[in-house]
Amino acid sequence: MGLLERCQELFNSSNLYEVLGINKEASEADIRKSYYKVSLKVHPDRAPEDPQATEKFQVLGKLYAVLSDKDQRAVYDEQGVVDEESDVLSQDRCWEEYWRLLFPKITVQDILEFEKKYKGSEEEREDVIRLYVQHEGDLDAITASALCSSQEDEPRLCSIIQAAIKSGEVEAFPAFTKESATKKRARRKRADRERQEAEEMKTEMGLGDDDESLVMMLKQKQQSREKNFNSFLSDLEAKYSKKSPKPQKGKKAKK
Repeated sequence: MGLLERCQELFNSSNLYEVLGINKEASEADIRKSYYKVSLKVHPDRAPEDPQATEKFQVLGKLYAVLSDKDQRAVYDEQGVVDEESDVLSQDRCWEEYWRLLFPKITVQDILEFEKKYKGSEEEREDVIRLYVQHEGDLDAITASALCSSQEDEPRLCSIIQAAIKSGEVEAFPAFTKESATKKRARRKRADRERQEAEEMKTEMGLGDDDESLVMMLKQKQQSREKNFNSFLSDLEAKYSKKSPKPQKGKKAKK
């Protein structure tokens, strides 16, 4: 079975760009960042509950190898085919090792420095607006997906959204403008519970107050916000990682 057929089987799309959640005009940096985010979700070590995780991870590696190669990407864009016989798509390649070469680990200090620069930046504003539109004003989803955010940041995130609505940049979704008091209370209770559990973890790990941000991130990874923590890391690692190794050119294209 070819790469496009395997994408259809595993990701319900044979379009390589759609699998990564990007469009055909995406830059190399966008492709790299999206590949990391999607592959992180199915990394065998991070998705043990998914019996197809390993296969999905391998397919994504091949997909990225195609789109990160200028010549192969051009052929795919023009003809809708990939080179199944190229060394890039060889079955004996270790895709996890390839992944690690692309995305070396970052340090806790990198995370904390990014958080400091990110909060209040134009990048954060753009991300919040994008999440607002994507989730049609659902604050539960927005706050769970926003980078470097906690319950204390909700008023700030709301002010960003309110300013965008007032300026006409985005529409006023009822889920945001008419959110019920019950839903707000439930979100606060959930945040309080996570904060308490993080405090308990901090005590167990023997960490001081300066490590609070790290503990909160560890807690998010461990609990239901794991996907969003991984998304946070993916944005960071995409910023700090090395350039991708150049795959070898293929020989002939096949459907």
